[in-house]
Amino acid sequence: MSHMSTSELRGYQQICGRNGAMLVIACDQRGAMRSLLTSDTEQQKAISEKQLGRIKADITQYLASQASCVLVDPVCAVPDLVDDGVIARDTALLIGLDASGWDTTPEGYRNSRLVEGINARRVRELGGNGGKIMVYLRADRPEANEHNLAILRHCVEDFAREDLLLVVEFLTYPLEGESDADYKSKVPSLIFEGTKLSLECGAKVLKIPYPGSAKDCAAITELAGEVPWAVLSAGVDHTTFLGQVADAMSNGASGVIAGRALWKDCISLDRNVTREKLETLAVPRLREIQAVIGKYFSPSEQQSATREEQVNV
Repeated sequence: MSHMSTSELRGYQQICGRNGAMLVIACDQRGAMRSLLTSDTEQQKAISEKQLGRIKADITQYLASQASCVLVDPVCAVPDLVDDGVIARDTALLIGLDASGWDTTPEGYRNSRLVEGINARRVRELGGNGGKIMVYLRADRPEANEHNLAILRHCVEDFAREDLLLVVEFLTYPLEGESDADYKSKVPSLIFEGTKLSLECGAKVLKIPYPGSAKDCAAITELAGEVPWAVLSAGVDHTTFLGQVADAMSNGASGVIAGRALWKDCISLDRNVTREKLETLAVPRLREIQAVIGKYFSPSEQQSATREEQVNV
């Protein structure tokens, strides 16, 4: 089990709210964000990084300011969020390392990619309280994961050398020819085993998909031990996500890192529309998530002691 250093623990405290739970607004998407803005592929290509950056700035200003932290990419969002004074002083900043999309191997596996020139030192230079790396994993196919686990180990080691917090995320995916039913039946196992692989690579904070049920969430908590984990939204509808958050938080999760479930139907190339919908749709959704977290998460003396034990001094 990997333990957080004093510096890493400080970074973790900063991405959490006053109650000690993570509540991070994720808007590091690029390709997915373009597809939400328009279904026309040619129009998607025409959407510039600067346009995406403005949308991420609005999400940061109107939504993330009501949470504990924002997760953004280093391509469209920073350093402007800091340099232009968009991000509130009390909102922590996580910066994603993963490039948009993936490479497909001849066998149909997904190879993750990193944004060129972004490492732990650069994340610190951009004002980040920590970084986030996402890799694709199919834990039932060891040969599918060699490239991605090598990336993960490299990033974990790099951030450990810089003594900077790194949040580790993984996503699963269906294989070519795999039926939807077959894939869905494997998801709880894929997430459990993917968590195990991430922990073996040295993950100290996890961002993972909903494992499938309350029982599966409890199994993740037992597996992770002292390593805190947050559930991601994966773009499900808000009502569904509230139920997933309740399952996760009532069974040992340490928070939520959510994006599309909050803002996917709020963003527009018209900034006035984006801002109005963030205020009227996304913020109320965030309040509901905060209420669920507050119902199930109140750090006890035992939890506080556990976090203190994570510090290597």
